[in-house]
Amino acid sequence: MMISTSRAALEEIATSLGFSDVRVCRADEAWAAAGRLEEFVEQGRHGSMGWMETTLQRRKQPTNMWPEAKSALVVAMNYGPESDPLEDLKATSTGNISVYARHRDYHDVMKGKLKQLAQTFARETGEEVKVFVDTAPLMEKPLAEKAGLGWQGKHTNLVSREHGSWLFLGVMLTTAELEPDTPEADYCGSCTACLDICPTDAFPAPYQLDARRCISYLTIEHKGPIPVEFRKAMGNRIYGCDDCLAVCPWNKFAATASEAKLVARDDLKSPPLADLLVLDDAGFRSLFSGSPIKRIGRDRFIRNCLIAAGNSGDAALLPLVDGLRSDPDPVVAEAADWALAQLK
Repeated sequence: MMISTSRAALEEIATSLGFSDVRVCRADEAWAAAGRLEEFVEQGRHGSMGWMETTLQRRKQPTNMWPEAKSALVVAMNYGPESDPLEDLKATSTGNISVYARHRDYHDVMKGKLKQLAQTFARETGEEVKVFVDTAPLMEKPLAEKAGLGWQGKHTNLVSREHGSWLFLGVMLTTAELEPDTPEADYCGSCTACLDICPTDAFPAPYQLDARRCISYLTIEHKGPIPVEFRKAMGNRIYGCDDCLAVCPWNKFAATASEAKLVARDDLKSPPLADLLVLDDAGFRSLFSGSPIKRIGRDRFIRNCLIAAGNSGDAALLPLVDGLRSDPDPVVAEAADWALAQLK
């Protein structure tokens, strides 16, 4: 039996918790996303993210992870920046951190609120629920598209006509049979702005991504040395990349983040590379306490900062770079050698 009486209440609660939108889709239907994911992994475009391969079967369908799930309630929360992040690429002696990581870890912010929503729903309906915020083998973007929150654009990220591209997603799976919303149509049209701006040509074709060439993957997920062919293109990007999101014309409808915990910290908007290159492990952990950046660790972060230093043209960074050539971590030391050669 379809449960519809609680839908209006759900939307009211979601709004009061700070979610920008909430929609519903079936969780137990076959979909094209499964085949696309399988092809992505078969072609090796997931790079060193081995967990995508080991969890492939569970990822392909929500019910592979929870067979009793009938519906998916998908929520979105806006995290739009106060200004154009592409402007930050011009300040080459500073580090450019992806907009999503300039504040508290969104996983914690979103999950806490989604749990409140789910607990209320479970209490009122007696149905079982499980919540997910990018920490389980669940494909949230295809679910959001199916639920009508937006569509996966040519850059493979979700785009909304109401909210643009700056959206965090969360999912509540439930045993309840909720009335599904209509999937959103694709409004990318002939626009290729997101494909054209990519510094490393990470899109083999529209709607396809090769993570191995993506700066977000290289600076966050990739553990070894950054391939030399991508280093100059990284510019001052030290954690993630926003280019394909920031250039999307649909962002003219985007609003700045309203959730206080998602407002950018002043010290993470354009941090001077000179302040970052001196961080030891304790200093790194202290600076990024409560931040998603903390999970990549000091060594990987300093590797990224050294590449940015090599691209900066700032001779004042030479002593700091030179000092890191003897760093205990060989990946850091190699990046320092490269950066020193670039600055000289």
